[in-house]
Amino acid sequence: MTTNWAVSRSLDRIGGLCRESLEDHGLRAALLAELGSIVPFRWFAWPLTDPGSCTGISPMARIPCPQELPALIRLKYITAPGRWTSLLAGSRAAVTLRTATGGDPVRSPLWNGVLRRYGVADVLSTVFADGHGCWGWLDLWRTADDGPFTERETMHLAAAAPVIAAGLRRSRAAQMRRDAQTRRDPPPTFGLPQQAVLTLDTELTVTSRSASAGDWLGLLQPGPSPYEAIPAEVYNVAAQLLAVEAGVDSHAASARVPIGLGRWAVLRSFRLDAGTDPAARLAVTIQECPAGERLDVFARCFGLTPRQRSILELAAGGLDTAALAAALGISPYTVQDQFKLVFAACGVRSRNSLLALALGTEHGRHVGPPNP
Repeated sequence: MTTNWAVSRSLDRIGGLCRESLEDHGLRAALLAELGSIVPFRWFAWPLTDPGSCTGISPMARIPCPQELPALIRLKYITAPGRWTSLLAGSRAAVTLRTATGGDPVRSPLWNGVLRRYGVADVLSTVFADGHGCWGWLDLWRTADDGPFTERETMHLAAAAPVIAAGLRRSRAAQMRRDAQTRRDPPPTFGLPQQAVLTLDTELTVTSRSASAGDWLGLLQPGPSPYEAIPAEVYNVAAQLLAVEAGVDSHAASARVPIGLGRWAVLRSFRLDAGTDPAARLAVTIQECPAGERLDVFARCFGLTPRQRSILELAAGGLDTAALAAALGISPYTVQDQFKLVFAACGVRSRNSLLALALGTEHGRHVGPPNP
């Protein structure tokens, strides 16, 4: 039996890992190894999320059923018990399948539709969120031979969740800084078509794609075999649309995804007019992330206050200190003091460097006002 001392030491080690600003895959791999020492598991799924829409991106997983990936994602999103967005509003950041379903796992479409066929007997679900957004969620799976997750194990994951959330957020911020240091011309989106479009049916089978889709999909993380050609983000945004339509969740069916060297793409899903093409009822678009949406992610990653976020957005639109002060109803000295705080939070020394980091542009070049 795990001792209180071992649990406390594990939390200390988790805190240490989360302070190192590791690359997100490396951080998650190290955290999984540490969590597994206290909470053993057979399989797992750990995506990051768009901090605003809570839609999954950049997944890490070890699952027994990669050949059923679209069904797995679809059912995860339309399953209410234990859903990560439900945990956001709950009193604790972790819950087991049996607790979430009142002891009746059949109430979970995910378990009833896929997991039970692979011997999964219990799931421990956790959300990683803080005051700046939702940064990811984790599902740990056990078989009947492994035994159910205990209350002690659930409490351990819940206690670690806010520490891990802060670590994931810092990791995203650190990656933005690394991307800015290694940025080169031309950017990954140079020469690409303005937008790619894929269509899917309600089972998340891709039914068609635009000629430009291959170029855009190649900038995203490949899916597992046999779905290497379709990144999981495509399935995630489409599944989020199904969840919204089913009344399971209300967040936007969209996700902002880093694609390297400081550039970001945004994926969105919407319902097509069934009368025009009955075989293709959902659409997913991929395009470069607009400046305003990128600024939102940046402000969340670096933990900016609402006032600091407003100053950053106005500065990105080209306002100088006097205009910023007038727009916000504060003195120029307060504007300068706020910029100093933002510089310290973001690790830069000038407004040009700040805007270059925030917008993914060279030398802080203004790109006009943030998107409408």
